[in-house]
Amino acid sequence: MNVRYARKGLASLAVASVALLAVGCGAEEKPKTAKPNATTAAPQTTQGGEKQPTAGEPVEVLATLKGQKGLELSISSAERDAGGFLTVKGRLSNSGGSGSAVPAQVSGNETEVVKHGTSLGGATLVDSVGKKRYYVLRDTDGRPLTTAGLGIVSASDPVEVFMQFPAPPATTTEVSFQLPTFEPATLKLS
Repeated sequence: MNVRYARKGLASLAVASVALLAVGCGAEEKPKTAKPNATTAAPQTTQGGEKQPTAGEPVEVLATLKGQKGLELSISSAERDAGGFLTVKGRLSNSGGSGSAVPAQVSGNETEVVKHGTSLGGATLVDSVGKKRYYVLRDTDGRPLTTAGLGIVSASDPVEVFMQFPAPPATTTEVSFQLPTFEPATLKLS
């Protein structure tokens, strides 16, 4: 076997092991207490035990960014984790009457990211107090740690999205979220 391919395989195995370890460590966290909702629909649960909002369940929105052709990004959480990461979650929807294509600019302009398809890899967080800009993290192959494979968003079918960044210092409580072709928004960090 070629040594170069063996090293690449070992590197991939190491990355996969770390990812599984990180997922496994998250299972020990205490579940968040949820406020009772006025709806009668039961929330759906993912394999990891996280509750996913149903169609009738209200979702708290931290910020809503308006984009081109009726696209809107509603950010529902911006949470730090113990590993030094900040994960931003939200929903990409279309307020227009017909389907709207996600612009290629949201992937950013880095060759490594663009070659992996349309993603939210162009998103950044700006800490104006600390004077730093944080970019979406990438794996060892250059793929952004964000929702990828975005195409057309129909008016009736929003897309759940996420983006993972290096976490700003604990003293930073507010950042500006920026995504190409969308207006910027201020996020409070938890």
